[in-house]
Amino acid sequence: MGRAYQNRKESIAKTAAAKSKVYSKYGRQIYVVAKQGGVDPDANLQLRGLIDSAKKDQVPAHVIEKAIDKAKGGAGEDYAPAVYEGFGPGNCMVMVECLTDNPARTFGEVRNCFTKTKSKIGAPGSVAHMFDHCAIIAFAGDDEDAVLEALMMADVDVSDIEVEDGKLTVFAPHTESHKAKVALQEAFEGIEFEVDEVQYLPQIMTTIGGDDVAMMEKFLDMLNDCDDVQNVYHNAEW
Repeated sequence: MGRAYQNRKESIAKTAAAKSKVYSKYGRQIYVVAKQGGVDPDANLQLRGLIDSAKKDQVPAHVIEKAIDKAKGGAGEDYAPAVYEGFGPGNCMVMVECLTDNPARTFGEVRNCFTKTKSKIGAPGSVAHMFDHCAIIAFAGDDEDAVLEALMMADVDVSDIEVEDGKLTVFAPHTESHKAKVALQEAFEGIEFEVDEVQYLPQIMTTIGGDDVAMMEKFLDMLNDCDDVQNVYHNAEW
């Protein structure tokens, strides 16, 4: 499904200037997942995976603990997921994942990012059909057959498996994420996931150039400056 999947997701930069935004985004995600599925990481595997990702991105323990404590209280913000889509600079396709407690505000902010960069926000479904909503799990190894057998024995619907430079990457429908991780953990003792994410992967890429490149970079920066935006997925390459 393409080894460049990491380049297809535009995350907020992990620089010193942006660390507070990274912490805020993780804190919000952890709060929502803990509130929905429980605060015990052993019982809530989605929460455990999110905590592991936060630690890899050097999110301080107190940020994680504060979000979980907030979820324990039961009260607080009522965040809901929202996905916006449309066409970015150079007519590339874009998906914007948000967590919001005010959909009208979030939509206005995201739409502003589109309109100020000569882009066009679309109706639901306008570009989503050109993306695959995938679980992506990567770990050290090179025995593709053993991994495929373990997943098939667990009745996991696998879309693709790639092997490169001593790393195996499993692609599966997003609904299979939990089942795939459990199957791999049971089959391979001590396995550690280098990547454990759900992403929108574009089915085709669009090459942009000239002024569109600078406009695309501005567009992504504007989106990443929005507190409610969690991830941006696109099919642009330059």
